[in-house]
Amino acid sequence: MSREVQINSSSVFLVSGGAKGITAKCAIQLAKRYQCKWILLGRSEFSGDEPSWAKDCFDESELKKRIMQYFLAQGKKPVPMEIQRVYKEITSRREIQNTLQAFEQVGSQAEYLSADVTDVNVLQEKLPTVVERLGLITGIIHGAGNLADKLIEKKTEQDFDKVYNAKIKGLENLLQCVPVNQLDYLVLFSSVAGFCGNAGQADYALANEILNKSAHLVKQHNPSCHVVSVNWGPWDSGMVTPQLKKAFAMRGIEVIPIDVGTQMLVEELEAKHQGTVQVVIGSTVPMPAKDPDSELRTYHIHRQLRLDNNPFLHDHVIAGSPVLPFTCAISWMASTSAQLYPGYQCFCCENTKVLKGIVFDENLASDYTLDVKEIAKTKEEIQLETKIWSKNTQGKVRYHFSTQVKLRREIPEAPVYDRLNLDPDNQIAGYREAFYQNGPESLFHGSAFQGVEKVLNISPEKITVQCLVERLGEKQQGQFPIYNICPYIADVQTHPVWLWLQHFHQSGCLPAKLGKFEQFAAVPHGKPFYTSMEFNSKTETSLNVNVITHDQQGKIYSRISEAQATIFPLTAIHGAV
Repeated sequence: MSREVQINSSSVFLVSGGAKGITAKCAIQLAKRYQCKWILLGRSEFSGDEPSWAKDCFDESELKKRIMQYFLAQGKKPVPMEIQRVYKEITSRREIQNTLQAFEQVGSQAEYLSADVTDVNVLQEKLPTVVERLGLITGIIHGAGNLADKLIEKKTEQDFDKVYNAKIKGLENLLQCVPVNQLDYLVLFSSVAGFCGNAGQADYALANEILNKSAHLVKQHNPSCHVVSVNWGPWDSGMVTPQLKKAFAMRGIEVIPIDVGTQMLVEELEAKHQGTVQVVIGSTVPMPAKDPDSELRTYHIHRQLRLDNNPFLHDHVIAGSPVLPFTCAISWMASTSAQLYPGYQCFCCENTKVLKGIVFDENLASDYTLDVKEIAKTKEEIQLETKIWSKNTQGKVRYHFSTQVKLRREIPEAPVYDRLNLDPDNQIAGYREAFYQNGPESLFHGSAFQGVEKVLNISPEKITVQCLVERLGEKQQGQFPIYNICPYIADVQTHPVWLWLQHFHQSGCLPAKLGKFEQFAAVPHGKPFYTSMEFNSKTETSLNVNVITHDQQGKIYSRISEAQATIFPLTAIHGAV
C-alpha cells in the first residue's frame, strides 16, 4: 500500500545536470512552488571570480576578442580552440551563478557540487559534506545526458559510452549513493527518442528507454516513492535554432515552450499523479520516410466507437443526439492514412463526402471499418482512397464518409490570401456578441467547438471572422486525438458559413461535400486566427462556398474549395437542444 507524499520546504533534491539548461529551469520552477533545498550536480568547475577583463562583457565576439588579447598579453598564441575553451568556461560559470541566484530569489537554498555523475567515487566523496549542511536527500531528478548523433554505422564505442553512461551509469551511481527506500521522489528525464526512436540516436534512444523501464521497476519495488520517467520532446531553448525549429515544423514536431514545460513538470509531481510512472510531454518524433514500393495495397482498420469514450461529443448535439462532426471523420481518414506512412503528412483531401453520418443513438454500430486503398505512390506523394463503413443489425453495409487523401513528404509553402480584408465594418460593430448556444438563431456547438470571437465584416459575397481556439485536453479528445489535422479547430473554421447563411437567409446548414481541403500549416492553439468565407452559389436547399483560414498577414493555414452544405431550418438542427 503506497503512502501519499508531497514536496515541502524540508525536501532535499539531488539534481544531476541541474545547474544549466532545461533541467535547471525545471528545478527553479519547482523551487518557486515549494521553496525546498537543492544539490545541483555538474561537471563544470565553479570556483573563484571570473577575470576582471571579462566582467560586464556579454557579447560573444567582444568577449572572445578580450580572451585573445589576454592570451597575447601572456605571451601565448591565441589558438581558436583555446579561445573557445576559455569562452565556454566563462559562460558556463555565469550560467551556474545565474541558476544559484534564481534559487535564492525564490526562497530556496541551493548548492552546486562539481562532480561527474558517471564517477561514483567522486560522488561518494563529495556528497556527505553537502548532505550534512542541507539534510537527508529525499528526491532525485536525473537530468544529465549527452548526445553523439550519428548514423549507427558511423558511431564509435566512445560515442556510445558517452551517451549511455551519462544516463544509465549516472542513474546507477545516484542510487548507489542514495538508497531508494530513502526517496520520496525519483524523476528521470527521458526523451521521446526512447519512446519512438529517432534517426542518428540509436544509443540515446536505447539509454532513454532503459530509464523508462527502470522507472517501472523502481516503482514496482517501492510503491511509496513517486517515480516518473518524463519522455520530453524538443524544447524551445537555445539548442533549438530557428533553422532546427523550421525543420521540426516540417516534420510536424512542436517544440515545448519553457514556461509551459516547466509548469507541466510541477503538475506531474503533484500527489494525484503518483501512480503515473511514465509520461510523454511534447510531440513524438516521426519516423523517417521510406521510399514506397510499387505494389498497391489496401488496408482495413477497425474501430469501436462509444459515447463515453469521447466526451467532446456532448458539445456536438444535433436535434437531441450526439453526432460525429464531419471534421472528426476527415481527421480519422487523413490522420490514420498518415500514420500508415511514417515521414509523410496529409496535405490534401479531395472529393470528401458525408454519405450517412454517425449518430450516437440506439443505431450506433458495434464496429466501424476504415478502408484505405492505395491509388498511386511516388517518393514524394502517396494518393489514397478512404471510406468509413459499418454494418447494421441486419448485416447491411452502410457507408458513412469518404475522401481521397494525398500524403506528401514536404508540404508546399503556404500561399498568401489575395482577398485579405480584416478591416472592421463599423455598421456591424457589436454584431452577435454571443455566437453559441444563445437561442435558435445561434450556433449549436458546445465549448469543445467554440472559437468565433467576432465578425469583422460581412456582405452578400463574403464574411471574415476572428477566431481563437484553446487546445482541448487529451481526455476530452477521446478517440480523436489531434494529429496532423485538428478536428476541433477545423470545425470552427466552418462556422462563418453558418453565420453568413443565418444572417442573410435565416437558415442553418450541415456539411455535405468538400471539393478540396488543403492544409499548409497547423492552425495554432491559443492564438487568434482568421477565417474568410467566399460565396459561390446557392439553391433553395444547398450552398457552395470557399473557406480560407489565414493569419493576420494573410498567410494561409488551410483552404477549402467548393464546399457544399445542405440547408436546413434552424429548428431542425437545434431540435430539443
